[in-house]
Amino acid sequence: MCHNNPESIKDRTNADDACKSFEFYKRDIEMLKFLGVQFYRFSISWTRVLPTGFANKISETGYEYYNNIINDLVALNIEPVVTMYHWDLPQNLQDLGGWANPLIVEWFGDYTRVLYKLFGDRVKTWITINEPKQIGLFGYGGKRMAPQLNASGVGEYLAAKNLVLAHARAWHIYDEEFRDVQKGVCGITIASDFRDAVTDSAEDVEAGLDAVQFEIGLYSHPIFSSKGGFPDRVVKRVAAKSAEQGYSRSRLPEFTLEEIEYVKGTSDFYGFNHYSTRFYTRDTYKSGSNPIPSYDDDIGADFTYLDYEKGALPHVTVIPHGIRKALKWVKDNCNNPPIFITENGFGTFGGLKDPERISYYIKYLDSILDAIEIDGCNVTRYTAWSLMDNFEWDSGLSIKFGLFEVDFNDEKKKRTARSSAVWYKKLIATRLLDYNINVTELEEHVF
Repeated sequence: MCHNNPESIKDRTNADDACKSFEFYKRDIEMLKFLGVQFYRFSISWTRVLPTGFANKISETGYEYYNNIINDLVALNIEPVVTMYHWDLPQNLQDLGGWANPLIVEWFGDYTRVLYKLFGDRVKTWITINEPKQIGLFGYGGKRMAPQLNASGVGEYLAAKNLVLAHARAWHIYDEEFRDVQKGVCGITIASDFRDAVTDSAEDVEAGLDAVQFEIGLYSHPIFSSKGGFPDRVVKRVAAKSAEQGYSRSRLPEFTLEEIEYVKGTSDFYGFNHYSTRFYTRDTYKSGSNPIPSYDDDIGADFTYLDYEKGALPHVTVIPHGIRKALKWVKDNCNNPPIFITENGFGTFGGLKDPERISYYIKYLDSILDAIEIDGCNVTRYTAWSLMDNFEWDSGLSIKFGLFEVDFNDEKKKRTARSSAVWYKKLIATRLLDYNINVTELEEHVF
């Protein structure tokens, strides 16, 4: 996509020459040692291990790369936390329909079985899929992300069902074939930015309740609820809209009773990514303001981030109480699971001094503590996004999320600790939330 449609990326860059962790992963591990982390979440690329996409051939180079990372982490007592799918689908599987093809459930299961066999003796925390909504909505229902199918109102829902079933398949394989010996856990990570009402009017409250079910419930409800299947609010709205639009059946595919039972309970923890909160209203919404059909038209409401402090991207608008509300929502709607915060962070346009990033972390961690101590949320781990600047999807290299700055113009991609890295190192060492956002560090830490 980046090569054929460079205009899809805001700064027209691509990932051909980004962090180069394949070459410089030992420096990344030195950065982790500097921070003092207990675990490192990284993803495995499907094609790097299985070059054909299928389990008929394992790449020795790919195996050695990930094996070396895992061994080096374990040697330092840093737990490897592995995400098995973070959006990079083998092209030949995409050519066969990708996440819109039901056979991908088996293809993904075969891939995960290979990983469990290769690395499960040392990897004890597995994440099946990162953010199914972003895969389906932006890649299949829209054209913001690869594969840019733009099958609006249909593609995102086909992908949603297959993503959920593929996750369940991967969990069952682990549970039935590997758990007894390897003694690990397996779960899914769901984008859990909160959705709220603009005002306390009944109509706005309903819009917020609908939006959060489309945002989170579409993926969490089949897995974590006692009832299973897609959430009622989503089922009813898509069915009603589909009927209005002349479809003979709902554009949202149904789960069979067998599938509902197969999916329920297939996660040992709730992987939770969160950045910000949107506020919804139906007061100003006009039919036709979004494509028909579409996910956004099915919600049928306008949203705003209100007047909160802005970041480099709208979805990092600083709304700390939103993370507490989202955690409480997961507790109340997902059978109070262990919550593993797998991403939380703030994007800027660069610079080694980043007090605004430190401020974001302070405010959000403070709200997380309230969710734990006041609301009783079972938050077990916290992960900052991200260790270093990287290719941020459709923002390219222009938006910086890293605790470490990456010099993308340098052949060896020099990494330098930002103020936030020094602050985060102290947070880990002391287990105390330091509210001072001005870090004075005389030594420059370069990797």
